[in-house]
Amino acid sequence: MAVAGKMAMYVKINAGGDVLYDIVRNRPNDIASMLPDKVYSCELLEGEWGAVGSVICWNFSYDGKREIIKQQIEEVDEKTYKIVFNVLEARLVKNIYKSFKIIFNVEPKSDGKVAAVTFEFEKVNPKMPYPTAFLDYLWVVFKGVDEYNSTK
Repeated sequence: MAVAGKMAMYVKINAGGDVLYDIVRNRPNDIASMLPDKVYSCELLEGEWGAVGSVICWNFSYDGKREIIKQQIEEVDEKTYKIVFNVLEARLVKNIYKSFKIIFNVEPKSDGKVAAVTFEFEKVNPKMPYPTAFLDYLWVVFKGVDEYNSTK
């Protein structure tokens, strides 16, 4: 029996939603130069940067190990600064989740803007863990990218 789940986190951003969205959608390979201790590289495997259907491969450090995630851009919305990634391959999700999506968007809040990251997933069985540590990792990455771009 599979269990569907959804988790979200929010990062208050200073650099501007359009800046962070542009990096995540069109220039994710720049994150490696911004946070070299977290992200080693981001390569375009198919399609064009930022285009629906494109496949991207991330090489990064997570929990002291080198990890790789291949994901496909499933949806983009320039008005809400939203991009949906469908995870195609990753050791982090293999045999734990039947499906795994990462949704990034920028939301206005009363005191500024926040980057929202939502995971939508289907666990293989109810005993499998929730991806809280990976969500925490992405919070650190997005906060680092925002801080890097706030100083420019």
